[in-house]
Amino acid sequence: MSELIVTRHGRVLQLTLHRPAARNALNNALLSELATTLEAAAADSDISVCVIAGSDRFFAAGADLNEMADKDLPATLNDVRPQLWARINAFSKPLIAAVNGYALGAGCELVLLCDVVVAGDNARFGLPEITLGIMPGAGGTQRLIRCVGKSLASKMVLTGESITARQALAAGLVSDIYPPELLLEYALQQAEVMARHSPLALQTAKQALRQSQEMALQAGLVQERQLFTLLSATEDRREGISAFLQKRTPEFKGR
Repeated sequence: MSELIVTRHGRVLQLTLHRPAARNALNNALLSELATTLEAAAADSDISVCVIAGSDRFFAAGADLNEMADKDLPATLNDVRPQLWARINAFSKPLIAAVNGYALGAGCELVLLCDVVVAGDNARFGLPEITLGIMPGAGGTQRLIRCVGKSLASKMVLTGESITARQALAAGLVSDIYPPELLLEYALQQAEVMARHSPLALQTAKQALRQSQEMALQAGLVQERQLFTLLSATEDRREGISAFLQKRTPEFKGR
């Protein structure tokens, strides 16, 4: 059975991590399957948004330590995982994480790659690598500090302690908290709202939001304006404005 369950909901693709015996630990095979599925979704004009979910108790409990245990320095230098993470990060469409239970280590780093994070009130987020004599290696130190700030990120990384869903909401790591049994439904509803909009506008808006974390303000403003200007040449932009003025629902075509 596949370790990634793919479910289609109209223009939304739900990707469910499914390694129950391993608490959804992210091994190379699962990361590769996730990367390949996202690349196919990026190329599919009928898909606008993807949602990543786990189980009721575990979003993903970390990397698969069985794969890491025997890796020495040369093996670590030649590890395929950085390329797999880069492929996932390159996904150009909105990506939502629906987190119930534990999102730890690599699981938390996967959450940090997502554009919107919604959490069950049973969720916990953490980077416990320090307790194993290592440190986060898939973007955790870089993305977490940009998300929650220096002090909380440093505390989480240097102590290995996790935070609750409420703490994550207060820190800006998650946007909403729902009862665990309602979380996936809410995440899919949010995805459906996004999927109603112009695919081109969604992708350019995501690109601008991502770049705001990677460049200085003035450079980001220039890039935002360039993307805004590019959208002025699209049919979707004309359709969106015409529909608003005519008081009707727009029919976006991704052109």
